[in-house]
Amino acid sequence: MPHSQTSAPRDSLFGVRLARGASPWLLPTVATAALSLTRARKSGRWAAAAVPTTALAAGMLWFFRDPEREIAQGRVISPADGVVQSIMPWKDGRTRVAIFMSPLNVHVNRAPLAGTVTSVEHIPGGFVPAFNKESENNERVVWHFDTELGDIEMVQIAGAVARRIVPYVPAGTKVEQGERIGLIRFGSRVDIYLPEGVEVAVEVGQATTAGVTRIDRD
Repeated sequence: MPHSQTSAPRDSLFGVRLARGASPWLLPTVATAALSLTRARKSGRWAAAAVPTTALAAGMLWFFRDPEREIAQGRVISPADGVVQSIMPWKDGRTRVAIFMSPLNVHVNRAPLAGTVTSVEHIPGGFVPAFNKESENNERVVWHFDTELGDIEMVQIAGAVARRIVPYVPAGTKVEQGERIGLIRFGSRVDIYLPEGVEVAVEVGQATTAGVTRIDRD
């Protein structure tokens, strides 16, 4: 049976579960919106400001949401919400599945398998849109997991707007499948490399849900 991944994020607002690391972005926008709404009745200038500030605060709440998930069964599950952008065989026999995350997706990433995080490497780079081929050279964080399938590589790639990747766990951490492991702010991409001999179960253009969509096939 599927199991529920219940480790709670550190932040919440108005009853909405929020991603860890959201507070520095949310608190100023929510505070500004609240101030604008409070003063809107007495000032036309504040009333005009209340509309965009409230919309921005609502957008931030939506972007940083972090809902609970019923974690699916399967050897490899999607680390990200988004759409499969490409499926590419690699020279070493692995298959890379690239998942594009738009600003409308949940941006908390989850462990594709249970295992031990063996490395978390930050690599500086550019900020080309994540759907662009040249995004291969973008700012990114490369993860390696020691799992029952051997070494599994996952890469979080920043996009044109995403300027910060926030890993939640360090190397040496044991993680459960579907556990929250990091956040990419404001649109991006996540790549996962399936070992040689593991058949891909998803197709290009298919929507994925982190912790729910199975990536491999028996």
